[in-house]
Amino acid sequence: MKTQTLPLSALILAIAALPLGAQTAPAHHPATAAHHVAAAAGCVKLPEMSPKIPALPAGSPCPHALYTLTHIPDTHLDYASPMISPELRASLAGEKTTYSLAYVDTVIGTGPLAESGKYYTVHYTGYLADGAKFDSSVDRGEPITFPYGQHRVIAGWDTGFEGMHIGGKRRLYIPYQLAYGENGRPPIIPAKAELVFDVEFIAQSNEMPKPKAPKPVTPPPAAAKPATPPPAATTTTSPAAKPQQ
Repeated sequence: MKTQTLPLSALILAIAALPLGAQTAPAHHPATAAHHVAAAAGCVKLPEMSPKIPALPAGSPCPHALYTLTHIPDTHLDYASPMISPELRASLAGEKTTYSLAYVDTVIGTGPLAESGKYYTVHYTGYLADGAKFDSSVDRGEPITFPYGQHRVIAGWDTGFEGMHIGGKRRLYIPYQLAYGENGRPPIIPAKAELVFDVEFIAQSNEMPKPKAPKPVTPPPAAAKPATPPPAATTTTSPAAKPQQ
């Protein structure tokens, strides 16, 4: 798949300030298989990922769940005629869906601990499960800053920096329920897209940092004048024509 890059604004979601559960609750239809379910040993079982996604550094721990959510449908099927097909029965009844926000800390930061309500400055690279890199502040050479926990970014970002210290690096495995949802963000983000983000926590502040002043444009240097002026041009005078007899 050809690598495509989203503009920076594509990370911002048009979401009102809703609780996390309201952001992530899927529609009432047969649930898909649960992803990112925490195992008994504490590691998380992830959906299959492409080997095109860069490997984690040697010695990295297994993915763990930062948290796990279970969605239980509001509708309960009290009775169904024997004539109803299993597919319709499942559609009417719904099934609970469990998913986790998983992470691997690849570098433990040595700076202050991440605090809620701050503006975070972050470098990131995002991948689809098939290995396509769809966005990267690293490639642009400019990190982004966003208010943490204010629903200005996808839910997996709005909650995914817990426990990090400044200077730390983390890989986030974000299920579609905590990313761009069932519809995705075509044409770049497919429907129900599992996302992988490598993030670096650079700084945090109480206010939005002021944008950097643009670099002054330096006019090109004027052409250097020669030290010695060129000699004056020699004027050639033609002889006067003889008057006609």
